[in-house]
Amino acid sequence: MEERPETELISIPATPRDSTPEILTPSGLRSPRPHSKEGGKSSTAWTPTSFISPRFLSPIGTPMKKVLVNMKGYLEEVGHLTKLNPQDAWLPITESRNGNAHYAAFHNLNAGVGFQALLLPVAFSFLGWSWGIISLTIAYIWQLYTLWILVQLHEAIPGKRYNRYVELAEAAFGNRLGAWLSIFPTAYLSAGTATALIIVGGETMKLFFEIVCGPLCTSNPLTTVEWYLVFTSLCIVLSQLPNLNSIAGLSLVGAITAIFYSTMVWLLSVSQQRPPNISYEPIPLPSFTSSVFAVFNALGIIAFAFRGHNLVLEIQSTMPSTFKHPAHVPMWKGAKVAYFFIAMCLFPVAIGGFWAYGNLMPPSGILNALFGFHEHDISRSLLAMTFLLVVFSCLSSFQIYSMPVFDNFEASYTHRTNRPCSIWVRSGFRVVYGFINFFIGVALPFLSSLAGLLGGLTLPVTFAYPCFMWVLIKKPTKYSFNWYFNWSLGWLGVAFSVAFTIGGIWSIVDNGLKLKFFKPS
Repeated sequence: MEERPETELISIPATPRDSTPEILTPSGLRSPRPHSKEGGKSSTAWTPTSFISPRFLSPIGTPMKKVLVNMKGYLEEVGHLTKLNPQDAWLPITESRNGNAHYAAFHNLNAGVGFQALLLPVAFSFLGWSWGIISLTIAYIWQLYTLWILVQLHEAIPGKRYNRYVELAEAAFGNRLGAWLSIFPTAYLSAGTATALIIVGGETMKLFFEIVCGPLCTSNPLTTVEWYLVFTSLCIVLSQLPNLNSIAGLSLVGAITAIFYSTMVWLLSVSQQRPPNISYEPIPLPSFTSSVFAVFNALGIIAFAFRGHNLVLEIQSTMPSTFKHPAHVPMWKGAKVAYFFIAMCLFPVAIGGFWAYGNLMPPSGILNALFGFHEHDISRSLLAMTFLLVVFSCLSSFQIYSMPVFDNFEASYTHRTNRPCSIWVRSGFRVVYGFINFFIGVALPFLSSLAGLLGGLTLPVTFAYPCFMWVLIKKPTKYSFNWYFNWSLGWLGVAFSVAFTIGGIWSIVDNGLKLKFFKPS
């Protein structure tokens, strides 16, 4: 039997639903951080290369010293290198590992800023100034903490990388419970966001056409459903890009357009004269029960504004990770930059939009309030540019939110056939997925209610599950502050999820058929 060279990498097989298999090298696993000094003595943990120290090398001749120093550098580079198994090399999420901090910033910004920002003034119209600002601030800080948790847990166990949200959930909760808790909300979040993007993108394309064409194109205009179909077709064409890293350019376009249109929307709104009879009191409802459910739905809209945590591990998995350069470093750098700009977009839109329209805000958000109240006050070119930027942003966001669904489709296919998807199979999956979301959008065109329901159902993905997973994987000292804090946040997130889901369902049942999306009442 042929002997294995000493430097050959040894792969560890994994079951189909396990996390992506990792590589053990002759250097072993990643070394832990040094412990703090106690009693004046430094207690440093042993690492695979700690024996190659200046003290060890001092009595050794120069040639041997060079060999050992070079070996140390090699071991540090490959000691935590991830090697994909054949199936992962075929899947859209893990097919490419050349991501970096810039890609992380583009993807997080594209996922974090989008049409959901346009609905924040709707939430303020039910919550009022104080509770609206307080709720938005708490949600932002809370989701930033859980984002940090997910980035740290990506490589929580040396030698393993959890490349997908479902994989991390299964490691924390167990295979069966983890899959049951995470598959539905993450798939619902991806598909629900895609459906909402079709609604927003199709309606915005219709408005753009009306502004650009004006009275010259009044004969046989496309209906709203036909504009949904046009937008869906564009999404399907762009979805043929093979993997997550290949859409980095689209994410950059989506991030830039989202920043520009969100800034333009609130600046144009506050620069115009406010409508008469404007009020900043919460919208009055006929009964106390209706008011409670409306508040729950509004909080669900705020929670939905911070969707995107289901993509954190997937984005981080596109980066190389070594002993000296772990993936969490560039990922956190990119995420911090992205969420700074996200705050600069969400807070001005929510506050400026509510200041400009108060409780006269239509259920479909600030974009339609701008068109309805100031169609004749603002330059048509500015309005057209704003709507066009929204369309570009929606097209880009559709791609990144659909990528986990594409990954699941192809994972099922490759697991059964033990071969990669052909171009025709991959294209077929994406065409079918696009039209499924199109039909859902036609059946449920109630955007603000859909946003509240999505926020409630998927809230644990962002606000609750990461706290539970931190306790179960990192195992902080029982009854310590860290232990109590994360358990409390997790269960609070679950309670909010139940309440906001009820509010979203009530909003669809009670108001769904009465909503007028693009003409303020």
